[in-house]
Amino acid sequence: MPAGRRPGLADATRGRVLFGGDYNPEQWPEETWHDDVRLMRDAGVNSVTLGVFSWSRIEPHPGAREFGWLDKLMDLMHDNGVGVVLATPTSSPPPWLGRLHPETLPRDEHGAIEWWGGRQHFSHSSAVYRRHAAAITEDLAARYGRHPALTLWHINNEYCTYDHGDEAAAAFRRWLRERYGTLDALNEAWGTAFWGQGYDTWDGILPARRTHYLRNPAQLLDFRRFTSDALLECYLAERDIVARHSPHIPVTTNFMPLWSGLDAWRWAEEEDVVSVDLYPDPRDPYGAQAGALVQDLTRSQARGPWMLMEQAAGPVNWRGVNHPKPRGVNRLWSLQAVARGADAVCYFQWRQSRQGAEKFHSGMLSHAGEQGRTFEEVKQLGRDLARLGPQVTGRPVVAEVAVLHDWHSWWAGAQDGRPSTEVDYPDVLTAWHRALWRAHLTADFAHPEHDLSPYRLVVVPQLYALTERAVDNLLAFVRDGGTLVSGFLTGVADHDDRVRPGGMDARLRELFGIRVLHEWWPLQAGEHTECDGFRGTLWSEEIEPSDDAEPHARYRGGDLDGMPAVLRRGRAWYVSTLPEPDPLRDLLARIAADAGAGPVLGELPDQVEAVRRGDLLFLLNHGRDTVRVAVPGTHRDLLTGAGVTDGITLGRYDVAVLAP
Repeated sequence: MPAGRRPGLADATRGRVLFGGDYNPEQWPEETWHDDVRLMRDAGVNSVTLGVFSWSRIEPHPGAREFGWLDKLMDLMHDNGVGVVLATPTSSPPPWLGRLHPETLPRDEHGAIEWWGGRQHFSHSSAVYRRHAAAITEDLAARYGRHPALTLWHINNEYCTYDHGDEAAAAFRRWLRERYGTLDALNEAWGTAFWGQGYDTWDGILPARRTHYLRNPAQLLDFRRFTSDALLECYLAERDIVARHSPHIPVTTNFMPLWSGLDAWRWAEEEDVVSVDLYPDPRDPYGAQAGALVQDLTRSQARGPWMLMEQAAGPVNWRGVNHPKPRGVNRLWSLQAVARGADAVCYFQWRQSRQGAEKFHSGMLSHAGEQGRTFEEVKQLGRDLARLGPQVTGRPVVAEVAVLHDWHSWWAGAQDGRPSTEVDYPDVLTAWHRALWRAHLTADFAHPEHDLSPYRLVVVPQLYALTERAVDNLLAFVRDGGTLVSGFLTGVADHDDRVRPGGMDARLRELFGIRVLHEWWPLQAGEHTECDGFRGTLWSEEIEPSDDAEPHARYRGGDLDGMPAVLRRGRAWYVSTLPEPDPLRDLLARIAADAGAGPVLGELPDQVEAVRRGDLLFLLNHGRDTVRVAVPGTHRDLLTGAGVTDGITLGRYDVAVLAP
């Protein structure tokens, strides 16, 4: 590896799609391990994750090190051609750590301790926790950093811990001092003149603990920023340890899908491999779109191929009612991830547990065993991925449309005292992405400060808070010939959650052709507003357009009768309500077409998804009915080897991968 280059996913895949999952052999007698290896070979598994929750097994009492079992497993995997993603076990400290050092346990906003007995029971700001986590990581890396089975380091697991305790309070104050420098600057940024909250000493500042009434939203915003940064410090400390011992091995940690607690744009910059856990609901008629959203976001964070670290081969155990995946859906959704850029398809977990809190969460090898339907489908998927690996790994997914998303804006907009609690940012983001997905438009995600020049169309479902740099970036994108379409509640506040004069940044009002934004008119749950050609939901606005703006659709009836619901000024569009699904799809399809962006195939059946990765065309039938898809020209289906001329028939939940 050239000096100075960090390894990446390609160094782990080596021309294959990684296929496997979390393997927790410490839950099973040793004789089971050899049976597992036999079945892994049968299924085409080439990668397992070891050690995620093994801290108490490695260090059963303070200072002990019991690596013998893990030595055997690392050798067993290597001898059978299975690579190891080795985890640092720091997401689940052993009970003795909390018992001997209660300061390592996090506290919630009410001051209650989160005890051991589950997982993630650590304070990110605890010096004692960090010291013990570094020690176990150091010894793990020293022992296995050069082991031939090792392909990837997996730090912690699903970082998601909040802490409102005293040690976190001290760390929060240090973070604020570094951010603001002076109390005057903090008081200004937090707007503490409201309700007489001015601070005269740093020691008076607390985490966002429970208060009698509404908490200061700027304080909440900064506490979320601090929490993301504090957890990132934990990740970086462990990452740097393993990288020192094995600089040739890439490092990751697994994100939860669209989780609010981490600024994943910032985190992704520090990962060699961006990975995510993905669990769409098989009962959701738009489960495939929910998966596509997370896949598009993860690919965009990775700026290329990414890793599906966890998914379920069957049912999960944490929904109110946990349904299995219908026959074929596991394969369908796994290949959808590959279509949208995944070079690794993995699961939680290999063998379904017989004990513990997740014994009803499925595994690749379910309670039904090797004769079960789940394992039969896993084996088919393994064969498919073996065929695809040399053809697909490393290839890009090119999109002409970008959806803008920012965690800081999400945090700022989620405050308790907002105009409508019916407006939920993830729901709005999903609605807009779903409209693009239903219009067969492949989309990247981007931060509002990212370079937008590769895209013809930029979509802003909702960005409540925008920095000056972000606003300048949007203006420059339109000025340079791009098309921008924005939803409501965009550009309302600055980075400190200070409402901008006029209720929206003045430059954005000019861009969209809004002379005056008089009032926001949120709608009740289930309420609709009539507009030209469609009905709006969730929100409406009392807008006075500028003379050079063109109302594309107006409100009809009620207090807003005749006012613009959808406004256009040149290449900039503003949608002041949330149209129902079909009209939103049609509107975005029309705007995209005008901007020169379109589907990879025309005349697609509604239930068929088409994605191009490199020169490969993935066709995915998300319906139960057989369909015929017109595909001009001659191709070869990499999954079946069959030739395809001018069209292909897809059965229920079927997939084709067409090469020219």
